[in-house]
Amino acid sequence: MSKSLEVAGKWEIEFKYATGPYIAKFLEGLKEKKILGIKCPSCKRVLIPPRILCEKCYVQLSLNDIVEVKDTGSVQTFFVVYRQFYGLPPPPYAVALIKLDGADEGIVHFLGEVDLSNPNLVSEKIKVDTKVKAVWNEERKGNILDIKYFKPI
Repeated sequence: MSKSLEVAGKWEIEFKYATGPYIAKFLEGLKEKKILGIKCPSCKRVLIPPRILCEKCYVQLSLNDIVEVKDTGSVQTFFVVYRQFYGLPPPPYAVALIKLDGADEGIVHFLGEVDLSNPNLVSEKIKVDTKVKAVWNEERKGNILDIKYFKPI
């Protein structure tokens, strides 16, 4: 049987994709420091990001159902990265699922302004239900990184 080899490589693919009107609205909102969701007229859930269909009750949603949610929320779960991954920030950094105030779902984003240098102390600094607030980039381009990170409040 032959041995398996590992071959180092780098894979960069530039591409563009069409967002559609619902995600376009969401991204345009980020440029204005607004987080937009969509409220299902049937079950009343607010979904982030906006989409054309409520996956709970299968109602087609309309751009008229777009609502603004707060840029504050609470950590639902999180993890901390201590190894470098291509294309991501230098470690350590934390990523969390954040349930925004006014929304029924969470978004995944970076946590900031938290000392992650000692892995044994992280769970004292970040906990489930930790309240957080978005920190916005000064220059916004219409992508999710217009929110620099969420910080504990």
